[in-house]
Amino acid sequence: MEKTIIEILGYISATLTTIAFLPQIIKTVKTKSAKDVSMGMFVLFTCGVFLWIVYGFLTMAMPVLIANAVIFCLALAQIILKIKYDKKDNNIKY
Repeated sequence: MEKTIIEILGYISATLTTIAFLPQIIKTVKTKSAKDVSMGMFVLFTCGVFLWIVYGFLTMAMPVLIANAVIFCLALAQIILKIKYDKKDNNIKY
């Protein structure tokens, strides 16, 4: 396969997997709740994404590097929202 086609495939894949995070973040912001979001999963996932960034940098695989840098930021944002909204939910007095 021609290198350009392979790169285009990489960028399309990277775009789709990056966009996949937006609905969760949007839902969390709209509902101001992250009770159904698994903190363990997001922490492990974010660590894995960080390693993909390192891999992308070392191999100069730009689709991998760019997509994972964006996903890292989105996953980190979700973790911050989870902490914020879980803390808020736990402070509710009945």
